[in-house]
Amino acid sequence: MNILHISDLHFGPWHWKGDNELLLAKLNSYSSDLVINTGDSTSDGLEAEFKAARGFLEGLRCPHRISLIGNHDKRVPAGPALFREYLGGGEFISPLRPADCHKPNIFLEPAGPDAEGDFTDLNFIKRVKVGAETLVLIGLDSTEMARDNGVVDLEMLRSVAQRVGGRAGERIVLLIHHSILDSDSDPLFNSWRVIDFVRQLGIEHVFCGHTHKLALMRSTDLVHRHTFAQYKSGSLTSSQTPYDSNMFLFFENFAASDMVIHVVRPIVDGGRLRFEEELLRDTRG
Repeated sequence: MNILHISDLHFGPWHWKGDNELLLAKLNSYSSDLVINTGDSTSDGLEAEFKAARGFLEGLRCPHRISLIGNHDKRVPAGPALFREYLGGGEFISPLRPADCHKPNIFLEPAGPDAEGDFTDLNFIKRVKVGAETLVLIGLDSTEMARDNGVVDLEMLRSVAQRVGGRAGERIVLLIHHSILDSDSDPLFNSWRVIDFVRQLGIEHVFCGHTHKLALMRSTDLVHRHTFAQYKSGSLTSSQTPYDSNMFLFFENFAASDMVIHVVRPIVDGGRLRFEEELLRDTRG
């Protein structure tokens, strides 16, 4: 199975200044079975930005495309509903006990937790089958309304865990906008809760974005004897950030012993677009 990982497209005023058609041609030159988009598809959560992001993503020639919501997609109260309409592509999980949800603004109307459309936390479980392999993709919403930092609602974490229902031979993969291993100025405040979730479900692979900075990490819990890898892609936004920014990742033979990670950087040089590619191999031995 081959996976294409993109993140932080920021359609709108933060979107990158390169040629989208040339970028799409490059993305489509990789034989991808699954595209994972780990959030911030828009700059300000506006409908025109969601439309532009959907148009771009629909240009990816891949049988499966999965998008997460990011903090910029929740800049305005309409953001979660617009995400559902333009990028959602499936059912989202409702809390088992709505009264136990405590994330700020998780309901748009405090008096109406059962009203359709007022729930802002977009978590999901989706199964993707490629050949004989099935991935169980868990999307956790780590974002708060109109804030850049992250927090995961504990009732939603419990509600998702109860619905996973992993079967023999399935590989569970976590998708989350904020990093759970490294941090930045707008961190995921209760990342330890998510790490416990990862350990309890036996998750070995986590995809994230948010910081516009490449980080490929592996964590081992020596007490519980559990190891997982976190893959954090940079962005496809503009060059206004000073970090290790513009890139996408391509995972060739994902999770296999011969997996190769392609770090591909689009560079606007003299008005032209070129790409630099670096190959990283798993060295667990």
